[in-house]
Amino acid sequence: INAEYGEQPISAMHQEEWFSEKDLATPVRYAGYSTCFRREAGSSGKDVWGIFRVHQFEKVEQFVICSPDESWAELERMVETAEDFYKSLGLSYRLVTIVSKELNAAAAKKYDLEAWFPARGDYRELVSASNCTDYQARALGIKYGVRVKGESEKYVHMLNGTMCATERTLCCLLENYQDENGFVVPDVLRPYMGGRERIDWVREKREEKSKKERKQENPDAAKKGKGKK
Repeated sequence: INAEYGEQPISAMHQEEWFSEKDLATPVRYAGYSTCFRREAGSSGKDVWGIFRVHQFEKVEQFVICSPDESWAELERMVETAEDFYKSLGLSYRLVTIVSKELNAAAAKKYDLEAWFPARGDYRELVSASNCTDYQARALGIKYGVRVKGESEKYVHMLNGTMCATERTLCCLLENYQDENGFVVPDVLRPYMGGRERIDWVREKREEKSKKERKQENPDAAKKGKGKK
């Protein structure tokens, strides 16, 4: 299945289940790793260079099933977990609460964690965390509690949030930890890199030349360009 996010296959694992109050005394929390796919790689010519926004990407997803009374606290806990992860990487970020007009049909509330990208001079989204309340649970028939005569059925609440979209996070690390000679490996990642502290560039930096200088170096190409209509 070509899924855009990892939450779809995780949520489907519990289709048509009925959770008792005892089952959700502690929320069911998942960490899912998946290869994700999206139709568009860029939007109107934006983000089309490099690996920031691509058709296929790897992602670690947080997913929670809980009782209706606990979903708002779980959303805050989920965001805090993501914040701790990016703090450990030493990345500057900001937390944004998405306005209701920009929410999709599923989400009752959504946070974006945006990290600083020096090359663009702006914050870009790395994490999106949503409380979908019972929207997905109703579609999947995942119920909660004891059915009481005369009362409507209750459904579990479901939440999802990015922990790490690997390609986009890698972009952010490369931009924030590079110097003129290469990439400085963040302290927290060095044990996973065999103790390596840096990765030097394998090519010399490309020298930026003016249009006039390029014409002087290749006059024949300039003449051919003039002849075109």
